[in-house]
Formats: sequence, structure tokens, C-alpha cells
Amino acid sequence: MSNGVSYPVFRTSDPAAALATARHLLALGEREYAQVSVEVELRTVAEVRELRQALPDSWFRTENEEFWAGAPDARTLVRCDWHAAELPEDMDGLAPLLPLWASMVDQPVGGVEDAFAALVGTRYGVIRWDRMIWPAVPEYGYDGRVEHDGVTLVFNGDDAGADRRIGTHTVCVDVQSTRDSQTYAACLAERIGQALIGPPHR
Repeated sequence: MSNGVSYPVFRTSDPAAALATARHLLALGEREYAQVSVEVELRTVAEVRELRQALPDSWFRTENEEFWAGAPDARTLVRCDWHAAELPEDMDGLAPLLPLWASMVDQPVGGVEDAFAALVGTRYGVIRWDRMIWPAVPEYGYDGRVEHDGVTLVFNGDDAGADRRIGTHTVCVDVQSTRDSQTYAACLAERIGQALIGPPHR
């Protein structure tokens, strides 16, 4: 079984510049089967309503442990996510679910990125393009791996998503983990005028 690794190659305070750089990087690969997924953390009822209106086909999941502790039947049914149309409309119904994570997965490339980037604001969010294939570079032992090749854009956080940093947006190149993956990732970054700017994360 192979593993993937992600290398940060661009960091900025401008979300539009981050999105443009991610698309520039994406253009290097074969995108016939590429897909995009988005995810954002929502901490207020107003944020949930805004997201639901902007992306009405999104799904929501709660990470509120108190909600699950008080709803053993829901846990038994393994019900942990809701389509936007299924969410409660009123504040009393939504508040116990917070924080919520909203996502749309495996969407056509170019379909949701602009709308998502426009509403992220100061929230933690991620856009990930996958199922693409990077160009083969035999001298680095790399022939393209659709299960690992991709681009990740992290909004308001470090590239690993561990620390929240409002106003910091990072673009990462995702590749198969090999002996030469760092050299190969650096080669891809160089093709768009960038370089590796931090350690990798898996």
C-alpha cells in the first residue's frame, strides 16, 4: 500500500492569490478524471445559514460531543451528517449541533471553488483537488499516481490544518510518498515559479 504526502509551496494573506496559485499548479497535471472537494468549519448559526444558502447541496456533520452524549439513539443509528435541506431552520434547533462542518465532495472541477472561496472569510476551510495525474518524471522515479496526486488549499490555517491562523492561506502539492517525492514536489513547484516553503505532512 502506497502513501501520500503534501508539501506546502505557497503562502499568502490573499485568498484570491491562493486560489489562483492552486489552479496554476493544477494545470500542470492531467485532469480528465479530476474532482474537487471542499470543507469548512462553522461555529455560529449565522455562518450555517450563509453556507446553506450559498451551497444548498452541501452536507453538514456535527462534532459537538454534548449533542451525541445526549442523543444515544442518534449514535445508535450512526446518524452523523445531514443534507442542507434536512437541517433545522430555527436557532434552537441549530445551536446544539455547533460546531458544524460543511462539505461537498467529489464535485466537478470549477463548479464550487469560487463560491466556496468567497464565503470562507476567517473560517478554517479546505479545497482539495484529487484524482488528477502529475506528469511523469522518470529520473525521479515518478510516473503519476492518481490515488495521491492532487492540490490542497488550506484557508486560515497552517498547511497541516493543525493550527488555525486567520489570514494565512497555504497551497500544497500532494504526491505519492517515495524516496524522491520531495525533489519531485519541488520540481512541480518550480514550474509555476514557487518552491517548497515548509516540511511535508502526511
